Amino acid sequence: MTAEKLLAAYAAGERDFRAANLTGANLTAANLIGANLSGVDLYAANLYGANLSRADLTDASLRDAYLYGASLRDADLYGANLTGANLTAANLTAANLLEANLSGADLSRASGVVAFGPVGNERRIGFAVEHDDGPRVQLDCFWGTLDEASDAIRAKYGQGSTYENLVRAACAVLMEQRK
Repeated sequence: MTAEKLLAAYAAGERDFRAANLTGANLTAANLIGANLSGVDLYAANLYGANLSRADLTDASLRDAYLYGASLRDADLYGANLTGANLTAANLTAANLLEANLSGADLSRASGVVAFGPVGNERRIGFAVEHDDGPRVQLDCFWGTLDEASDAIRAKYGQGSTYENLVRAACAVLMEQRK
């Protein structure tokens, strides 16, 4: 599928584009609110300023994609591959990043998300993501509230661990950005 065909189909009311191959597509400033893009291959695609709010990007490949200034507010990025993606100034407020791979992704000036780490022997990176009812924390395969994350960390590492302090600090930074 070409970018032009996708945009024309979206304009005509189509929202289901599952498993489409859009490798290298130019979707600059595209409006794809609520589109089902699960399993889509957007490797090295240009999504500069695109609006992907509430889009389903479950298991999508966004490796090396250019998402500068894109809106991914409330997007479902469960299991998405964002390795090497440029998310500079992107809005990730309330996005689901559970099991998403953000290795090497550039989150400079991104809103709604704070990366922290590496932590632990595995040197994993975690994320605090802004939601209406407070921050959500993603730690490897864990996704939950700050209190739930703290409880899980305390159960494994004890009260007041460096890991817990790092998570709390990331959430504090996120909430400070919100003001």
